[in-house]
Order: sequence, then structure tokens, then C-alpha cells
Amino acid sequence: METNLNRKGICLLFGLLLTGSGSIYASYPPLSASQVQNQAIRVSGMVKDANGEPLIGVSVLVKGTTNGAVTDLDGKFSLNAATGDIIEFSYIGYATQTFTVGNAPAKLNIILKEDTETLDEVVVTALGIKRSEKALSYNVQKVDGSSLTAVKDANFMNSLNGKVAGVNIQRSASGVGGGTRVVMRGNKSIAGDNNVLYVVDGVPIGNQADRNGDGSAFMGASSGEGIANFNPDDIESISVLTGPSAAALYGASAANGVILINTKKGGEGKMRLNVSSSVELSSPFVLPEFQNIYGNDNGSYLSWGSKMSNPHAWEPKDFFNTGTTFNNSFNLSVGNDKNQTYISGSAVNAKGIIENNKYHRYNATFRNTSKMLNDKLTLDVSASYIREYSNNMVSSGTYFNPIVGVYLYPRGMNFESEKYFERYNQELGYNVQNWGPGSMGLEAQNPYWIAYRNVRPTVKDRYMFYASAKYDFTDYLSVAGRLRMDNTYSEMEDKRYASTTSTFAGANGRYKYSNESYKQKYADVIATFDKQFAEVYHANINAGVSFEEYDTKNHGYGGDLLLVPNKFTYGNVNPSLATAYEDGGNTRKRNVAVFASAEMSWNSALYLTLTGRGDHPSQLVNSKNEWIFYPSVGLSAIVTELLSDDLRESIAPVLGYFKVRGSYTEVGSPISFTGLTPGTVTHKLENGGIKPFEYYPLDDFKAERTRSYELGIDSKWLNNTISLGVTLYHSNTYNQLLKADLPPASGYSFMYFQAGNVQNRGIEITLGYDQTFGDFNYSTTFTATANKNKIKELASNVLNPVTGTYENLNDIKMGRFRLREGDEIGAFYEERRVATDEEGYVEYKPGQKLNLENTEPYKIGSVNPKWNLGWRNGFNYKGFNLNLLFTARIGGEVISKTQAYMDHFGVSEASAAAREQGFMMLGNIKMQPKDYYDTVYELDSYYTYSATNVRLQEASLGYTFPNKWFGGVVNNVNLSVYGTNLWMIYNKAPFDPELTAGTGTFGQGYDYFMTPSNRTYGFSLKFGF
Repeated sequence: METNLNRKGICLLFGLLLTGSGSIYASYPPLSASQVQNQAIRVSGMVKDANGEPLIGVSVLVKGTTNGAVTDLDGKFSLNAATGDIIEFSYIGYATQTFTVGNAPAKLNIILKEDTETLDEVVVTALGIKRSEKALSYNVQKVDGSSLTAVKDANFMNSLNGKVAGVNIQRSASGVGGGTRVVMRGNKSIAGDNNVLYVVDGVPIGNQADRNGDGSAFMGASSGEGIANFNPDDIESISVLTGPSAAALYGASAANGVILINTKKGGEGKMRLNVSSSVELSSPFVLPEFQNIYGNDNGSYLSWGSKMSNPHAWEPKDFFNTGTTFNNSFNLSVGNDKNQTYISGSAVNAKGIIENNKYHRYNATFRNTSKMLNDKLTLDVSASYIREYSNNMVSSGTYFNPIVGVYLYPRGMNFESEKYFERYNQELGYNVQNWGPGSMGLEAQNPYWIAYRNVRPTVKDRYMFYASAKYDFTDYLSVAGRLRMDNTYSEMEDKRYASTTSTFAGANGRYKYSNESYKQKYADVIATFDKQFAEVYHANINAGVSFEEYDTKNHGYGGDLLLVPNKFTYGNVNPSLATAYEDGGNTRKRNVAVFASAEMSWNSALYLTLTGRGDHPSQLVNSKNEWIFYPSVGLSAIVTELLSDDLRESIAPVLGYFKVRGSYTEVGSPISFTGLTPGTVTHKLENGGIKPFEYYPLDDFKAERTRSYELGIDSKWLNNTISLGVTLYHSNTYNQLLKADLPPASGYSFMYFQAGNVQNRGIEITLGYDQTFGDFNYSTTFTATANKNKIKELASNVLNPVTGTYENLNDIKMGRFRLREGDEIGAFYEERRVATDEEGYVEYKPGQKLNLENTEPYKIGSVNPKWNLGWRNGFNYKGFNLNLLFTARIGGEVISKTQAYMDHFGVSEASAAAREQGFMMLGNIKMQPKDYYDTVYELDSYYTYSATNVRLQEASLGYTFPNKWFGGVVNNVNLSVYGTNLWMIYNKAPFDPELTAGTGTFGQGYDYFMTPSNRTYGFSLKFGF
């Protein structure tokens, strides 16, 4: 439950105009006849909200006069009035109430209730432009900052899951501080990563992250991302622009949707200090099922031995620690009507469920907003610093992944002895790895050795500066300019101690050091014209220019150690075997844009919106068309405002608000590559040599282009207690980049063809209910999203300018996925099957596995869900609040290679059940269990599972204490307990289907020893001064 002061701040920020109902109770002492006359009557009392909390700062005013008062810290007031006077009680965010003064002193008990109807709410849209919500021709969903911090998460984007329609959010398997995959309205780009654009206070930010890989790599180290290290307590609200139309003013970066983040500013009045502290405990949520009754034969690491007389006591789940996260923050706000200051700081200190996995983050922010020159000039300046440290963030794979050895450990051996992961070697003079099973055919190592002797720490320092200046020339014309600089400097180390498996390190160990700098510069100037004409017409016109630049430099050096074991310095690296690294190399991207938008309205009921943007990205230099133009048009009509007054009033109890909207837009996707055009393709220097060209230059290179249509309604029913929003959309994305290999004699490795058409169609539904019954309030919101992705066209018979031949790129393999016309981005295929003889029979000899053979690829599933659902419930009674969030994913499939290896190694519950049964059937062939699993573990088609799942994702229970309990020293004290991933109601997969090994387009849906997702329990305390 939000505190009173927080409600007031949010209401002031968005300028809500609210209506509703309330209650007034008065008591009168007996009067004599002489007292009943026109004289000063003393009126006093208390003003509370629906939960019984005193409201501070309520305006108590005798109507038509300047005679009034303001409620104090306890919600109390008193003033003198005359018989017949009307006293108004008003408070922003609450319905205004009135009381008529009688003939005697009165003591009032007034209950102000929050409004359930927003008459003309202001929302922040693209480029930070504020617009009336009813004017919007597209779907915009808002989330208050309190919704992100009620249940804490180091990456606040995870807290959005299930709370907005049209957004698919998947948490990275790399644990605390890891990145998040956020996709709106389906995958549009084949070569791009399809993640959303993040905008902070109207300015796009570079959300740096490693989104490569498809989850099947031997080493799956997943990075964090730029947005993950923001302090959620600094966020005032979030606007989610799911469609291209909403984001059209961002042009070449708008196709994937936008998350608009509005940060907190200082407020007027006395100094306010808010403090928040939470402690969170975590444990594995979904684990595979293991067996502990069959051991291993001597000399074998496979658990296909005989049945043990005593079940194996150790369980793989015992390896995982109880993770801890401590989250502490404060913010201070002070100011007057001319100058406001905001200062905040926070610290996140976490240990993961895997040994020696750590994450620490420290944030500091300063912001000042001031007005001068008779309030015509507004200056807004902020500066932030972030320090982030992470260690051993591994998401999946068999290399440097502790859970490989944990899951596959031979059941007849003693895992407790492996905790002593190193032994001193007298001859070598240092500790060496102790690991009983050996490499197990997977280069496996002792899990504790990986945790403490294959160490990969990363340190990041981030500096952000933002400044804006706005000057109002008149009450309808203003000009604003903004500047943002965002620099991140990272240092990464990889230390592998002596006796690490020889595949990964030399005899004395291995060391690599690298650093990366990532810099963003952004500047824009926007002129705004906002004027009313002839009482019923209104125009809002914006025009501007912008410049942005992203500069990345990455360098590293490393190799096997030469002389001194475990001495991790450059001087000890063997120069003859060392390698210089430029992962990502040196890249710089720039874009210059011009843009304009015009909104015209009639009678606050009909709205027409036009936008246009021209982009000149550096990636298109030397191409035939270096400028790109993106138009959009939108219409919206408030049907209820077009009705006659009598009709509108007669239907108001049933239908209070109804809007229809529609839009068409053309936008672009971020250009993923540099150096594709003539004159920009250069040779790569590596290890002192010149590498051949990689890309063949494209003189007609174009940015991907998305054309999108959107229709929708927004409505409020039954005295505005029920709200319903429905959006239908259809988009096509053209100019896809399709990769084709070139022969070595060409002097190039490959080239890109531009062709193809990817279609997305879907529906977004939001249904809400909010009702107050005396002191009790219940609110619920249901969101549903369905998206259908289809590859309409790839490339057929396109001329290869190098070879002179025609290429057919209508069946493209992308890691585990295949792209085919008529199918979808996200479909995976099987390419092998059990071998048969010439007559189609399978020959089986007991004690031998079956042979496999290649076959025409056939589809076995798709990672894309059919529906994403969310259901939020809020219960408030006086100071108590209970919130529950259920989420569901319906449809789609996932693959578990982890389960396949567990079956093959004989450590799974399924393999034990098969042995108890005595056989397994493959078609009509009865096979010995080991032969069966040795055959099928290589076939993904046998390890494909439904991704449908239903869970209780979040729950929180809190109580806000009455301010009077603390004598006015401390206020807004809130104590709460919460949890995430509390109950998996339905799931058939052996892992959490919502987890992803990588946050790129092809990184989800594949469990290759992924770190399990977490169940968390937390305790939170918030208070203010």
C-alpha cells in the first residue's frame, strides 16, 4: 500500500484530476435558542483516507472565501465559520467533499476516498513528451515505482513480468544481477536481438549486454545489462510502449517497443528522508528428479551399476547454498517552489545459490530542478555513479559450470570427500585439484574447484550525467534542450589455477585480463507549440533534432602461465602462447535525426496525431540511401464525449468512458552491424597478421523496416469500477539480413542478402476491477497477450554478386533453430533419427545402443508461447495490504539436454524407474534401459517438453503503521514479508520454462545445465522522516 505522502507526490507529478465519493460524520452538542443565530461557529475534526490513515495537508476552505486551514500531522483541523457556510475538503488524488455549517459548533470525522476515474490523466510518451491519455491512438501501460519495489529484485525489469500486456519477460539463468530478455509483440528481426529500447527521462540509453549464443555452447557465461544496475527506488513510474506506433518518434530504434523510465525529482516543502531495507533468502525453485538407489561400477563414472543395499544419502540439491540479498537504500528530497533537490543512495549485496557466485552494486544519485527568470526557465541537472562487482556468473554449458559435476556425480561414490577440492602436492609445491570421477567425458571438474579456482570477477564503473533546460517564451511556445553522457568502464579477469583440466589451462595455470569502455553521448533540442483555438480546437506540435553516439572499445591479453604457478600477472604469461583479444573490437555508431509530431483535437473528443522522423545512421554511410524517413498517423475518439449530455448521463452508471483508437506507422529496428557498406569494410588485424575480409560490402544496404497497424478500445464500466482495454495489432518487418557463406577464393567469408518478411499478429487484453467497501478495498487486474509469428518470406533466386550464381536462402539453420518460409522465428528441428535398414526395420542387439542416421530436418516444437497471462490481486484493509500475482504461459515447447545427459549417465529418476520396470519401449522394440537411453539421449525429439506453466509468481503481506504511534518523529512505517516463485501450480518440464540461458533471439528454450531459477522469501522495512 502506498503511503499518503507518496500518493500525493505521484498525483502531483501526473496531474490527476479525480472524482469519487466519501463520508462525513458530525456530532453537535445541545443548543439553546439564543445560540441559534448568525455567529462564528467553531468547526473542527479529523480527515482520514479509506484505510483510516490521517491525511496530512488537506485543504479545508470556506467556499468563496480565503478563510481556511490545512490538516496537521494527525489529520486534524479547526476553523471558524458562519451558519450556512459551505466548507470544502480537497486533496489531490482524492474526491472533494463539502459540509454545510449548521447552527452549532461541529466536530467532524471526514473520510476522503480515492477516485476510481481519471478524467484527463497525463502520461509521458516518446521523447518525454507529455500528452493526455485519452488523446493517445495506441496502447500505453503505466506502472508506478512502488509496484517495482514492493517485491525487490536486483534487476527491476523482472518485477514487470505479468503486470503489463504485450510484454514477454524472461529472467537470465546467470542469477542475481543477470540480464533479462524483454520482447514486445514477438520477434521481428532475424539478425537483431529483438529486445526493447530503454528510455530514461525521455533520452534513449545504450543497454549494453552480451546477447550472443543459443544456450547450447560449452561455456554459457551470461552477462548483465546496463538497465539492470539502475536503482529501482529512484524510479517514479514506467510507461510501457508496446507498439511501434507509440514509439514512432524513436524511428530506427522503435520497432521493438520502448520502456520509458521516469525518475524521481525533489519536491517542495520541508526536507523528507525515506529509507528502505530488505533481506531476501533464495533457494532452487525447479530441479530435475534424481535417483539414489543405483550406484556405479568400479572404474566407471556412469551410474548404471547394481542396486545399492543402502540408498545414497547425498542429494544434488544439498550442493546449493541459501542465497542472500541485502538491499538498502535512502532518498532525500527538499525544496521550495523555485528549487528542488533529490539525493539517493543504495547498496545491493548478494550471494547466489552456487558457491562463490557474488554480486554487489552501489548507486549514488544527485538531481536538482530549479526555476528562474520569472519561472520561464527550468533547469534540470542530475548525476549518477554506479559501482558493480560480480563473480562467477555462469548461466549454462558444461565448461566452468559447477552443476555438471553435481548432477552427474556417480551415485556409488562419496560426494562429501569432494568438498576437500584440493590437496597439497609435495613434489609440485602447491595445491592440486582433487576430483574422483575425472573428466567424465565432458571435461568436468570438481564443482568447488570451479567455484574457487576458476575465478572470473568483473568490476564496472558507470558515470551518468543528464542536463535539460526549458524556456517558455509564451504560455503556448517553449524550447527545450537535453544532454546525456553515459560512460561505463569494465575490467574482467579469468584466473585458472594450476591443475585445472588441460583443455582449459597449461600446467602452471592460465590468466586473461580484458577491459572495455562503453560511452554514450546524446543531445537534442525540441520546440513545443501548445495552444487552444476557438474554445473547441487544440493543437500540440513538437519539432526537434537529435544527435547520439555510441563508442565501444574492448581489449584483452592472456594465455598460459610460464614460470610461476598461480601467479596471475601479465609478466608471467607465456608470450609464445599468449593472445591479444579484441572481443567486439573498436566500434563507433552515430545517428543524426530530425523529427516532428502534431496532435490536433476537437472538443477534447476527437484526436488526430501525425509524426515523422528522419534518421541518418552511420551504418548506412556510402549506401545509396543514407537517410531514412519514418511516418505514422493515429486517430482516437472518445465516444462517450460525442454523446448528448442527457444520453451520456443516463448511461454513465453502466458505461462511463469509451474510446476507440487506431494507428499506422513505419519504424526501424536497431542496425546490429557496422562496416557493411563500401569504404567501411576493413581488414581485421589479429596477432600481428592481417585477416581476410569478413563481409562483402552492400552498396544498397537498408535498415530493417516495420510496418504496423493497431486498433483498440479503452473503456470503464459500472461506475468506473471495471476497466477494459483491448488492442489488436499486425506488423510486417522487411529488409531482413540473411547470411550466406562465400568461397575462400572470393576474399570474403560471407555476405548478407537483404530480403524477407516477418509477420506478427496478436491481441493484448487488460481487464481491471477496483472497488472500496467501507474500510476494505479490493483491486484486481488481468492481462492476456497472444502473438502469432510467421516468416512470410525469406530469399529465393537472389543473385550472388561474387559468384554470379543464384542463391536460395529459404531454409536457414540458426544454431538449434531453423528458419523456413511459413514457419516462425523460434522453431526448432530434429536432424537425426534411429537408423533403419533398407526395408525400414530397426536391428537391435541387447547390450548395444542403436545407430543413428541423418534425416530431412523435421519440426519438433517452438519456443514461442500462444498466450502469456497475468492476474494481480490487491486486498487493503485499514493499514494491512495483501498482494498476489499469478502468471501463466500457455503453449510452446522447450528442450532439456540436462535431462538427456542425466538419463545417459544413469542418475535420473527416470533411469531408475526404467530399471525397476526392466525395459523401455522404442516403438515396438523392447530395449534394455541403458541401451535405450544411450540411444535417445542424442536426439532432442525425445527431450522436448511442453513449456506451459502456471505459478504464484509474487506474494506480499504488509502493514503500514499509524503515524501517531511514533509521535511524528517517524512516519509512513511499512513492514512487509514477500516471496517470489512460491508455488509452481503446473509444469511438465524438468526445469523452469521461463528461464533463459541467453537474452538474444535464439537463446531461450534450451536447458543445457542451466543454473536453476530461485524461490525467494524476503522481509522489507520502509519508513520516512
